[in-house]
Amino acid sequence: MPYNSLISSTDADALIPTEVSSEIIKALPAESAVMKLARRLPNMASSQKSLPVVSALPTAYFVNGETGLKQTSEVNWTDKTIYAEELAVIVPVPESVIDDSDYPIWDEVQPLILEAFGKAFDAAVLIGTNAPSNWPDDLLTGAGSASHTVTYGTGADLYEDMMDDGGVLSLVEADGFMVNGHVAVPGLRGLLRGLRSADGVPLFNTSMQESSRYILDGDPIEFIRNASFTSSSAYVFSGDWSQLVYAIRQDMTFKIATEGVIQDASGNIVYNLFQQDMVGLRAVMRLGWQLPNPITRDQETEASRYPFAVLVP
Repeated sequence: MPYNSLISSTDADALIPTEVSSEIIKALPAESAVMKLARRLPNMASSQKSLPVVSALPTAYFVNGETGLKQTSEVNWTDKTIYAEELAVIVPVPESVIDDSDYPIWDEVQPLILEAFGKAFDAAVLIGTNAPSNWPDDLLTGAGSASHTVTYGTGADLYEDMMDDGGVLSLVEADGFMVNGHVAVPGLRGLLRGLRSADGVPLFNTSMQESSRYILDGDPIEFIRNASFTSSSAYVFSGDWSQLVYAIRQDMTFKIATEGVIQDASGNIVYNLFQQDMVGLRAVMRLGWQLPNPITRDQETEASRYPFAVLVP
């Protein structure tokens, strides 16, 4: 067994096909609950993208008689900006694994990259974990500021917390938005299975022979698989996901390193690539998101208007 082999830049390039960047960007929504439901905008041509948002609505008036004067009104716009920020991950791989030519190294590494990117994006958007400072408030913070949170157990059961007047869905609807989807922790499945009618009949498990299709008021529920948040922060985010937009600055890059160290936030060395005979595959991309929150007839005060509501513990 050779002891003097190394992974050169030429060798490493063979591990990363030229179409990988577009493949990952296409596959990323499968690992992100937010991206599955949100609206993707065209790729950004620069690090910033402005979105004009209506901030004042016109008013129509009846004319007083045949010779009455028609009144005027105005429409105002404001700008909301998407800032593309860097999202990155390093996947350390032992050289012994790469040296085994029968091992599908890229097939193993790519899902890890997708999972890491999906988790990081969801956590930043939903609860603000490691979110860049110039990104909008996360949905949990934004919903809290607009008084759009409901504490689990406020109503007689989960059904009332979510569906009743004053429940999660009605808070969104009162502002002129229509809920079209939900993102929830896996534990919500158990709470939903426990819901019974007055006769004790399960509301969600209609058949023990088929998989339950979890919906609320006809809209799909995405249960997170990447642990981007837990029930200690929130149970479910409900809202009009067409209002949440994201865009990718398509400049995904990859770099292979065979020397150097990987440190944690405290400066502790986690891996020494040279000493431990490892290769570090680094993937970097840039993306951003925004929640324009346009004015509606039902709620013209921006501080009280929000297209999402959250069931919190």
